[in-house]
Amino acid sequence: MNRRPTIIDVARQAGVSKSTVSRVIRGDGASVREATRRRVEEAIAALGYEHNAVASSLRTERTNTIMLAIPDIANPFWPDVARGVQDVMDEQGIAVVFANSDWEGRREKAFLRMASRNRFDGVLINPIATDNDELRALSLPIVLIGSREDFPDFDTVGSDSYGAACQALDYLASLGHRRIGLIRGRGKSRPGYSRLRGYLDYGHESGLPLDESYVVQVNFDFEGGGQGLRHLLSPSAPLPQPPTAILAANDILALGALQAAHELDVDVPGALSIVGMDDIFAAVTTTPPLTTMAKPKYEIGRKAAGMLLERMEGGGQERPQRHILPCTLRKRGSTGPAAL
Repeated sequence: MNRRPTIIDVARQAGVSKSTVSRVIRGDGASVREATRRRVEEAIAALGYEHNAVASSLRTERTNTIMLAIPDIANPFWPDVARGVQDVMDEQGIAVVFANSDWEGRREKAFLRMASRNRFDGVLINPIATDNDELRALSLPIVLIGSREDFPDFDTVGSDSYGAACQALDYLASLGHRRIGLIRGRGKSRPGYSRLRGYLDYGHESGLPLDESYVVQVNFDFEGGGQGLRHLLSPSAPLPQPPTAILAANDILALGALQAAHELDVDVPGALSIVGMDDIFAAVTTTPPLTTMAKPKYEIGRKAAGMLLERMEGGGQERPQRHILPCTLRKRGSTGPAAL
């Protein structure tokens, strides 16, 4: 047989009706006798028949495909999130298409149009350029990854970055640090804003001299972390005194700062403590290992996927739900008592 085998070919070879073959393929074979089911399966194997999911989607209006749209596939934060999403979707026989925008709004919008045009069943997204109204216009089940108050019409799943910043600062204060700098990412999107708010609020409530003179904004990458540290420790920086500790908005920035400290021959943690956020794998491989606020990345992915499945089935809460998961302090070698 040179052409691609069809369900009719399978039915003919097995000596059954097309509807019987269809029930066996769908797993809805409770009414099919065991001997008949075996004949159908043997015919499928002998012919090399593969189920036509496209044709099936035309009948069911389901493609069993969702999109996970993220801004930076190179950021080690995302693999654990993606694994959580895929593990949940695999259990339901749903494929996950990964869309990496590389922080380009044009690409993000193009991916979303593709999801709509190809009738994907739903979208999980950490948006960088698409707003609430634009997502609504897609008329797709959508769940956001991240604590985004600016998307009131959608379910969101994220981590408590604000609380994590306050917890990290409280830990540094317990070690005697009073001058604590913040390295935050420059707004390609909104990441880092909750850390800044936590930093300023904690300073106000604790009485520590934490203000925006100790805050530096850099690109959200390894080089940016190094630039931020050099600025905060520079003799020309407009600071009364240099910081004895640094909180970085994520681990990539913290690792860049740690590398710069080595290059400047600054002892970590003897002269300077550094704390990151995310707990990516590289955090435990540095010298010294990085103290960080661990985010529940895998759990975020699973929770977001579960909420999307509910929306795809027409269920879920009537009003959009926000699930913000707590972070956990991982104490490692990059922090120590403040130098006298």
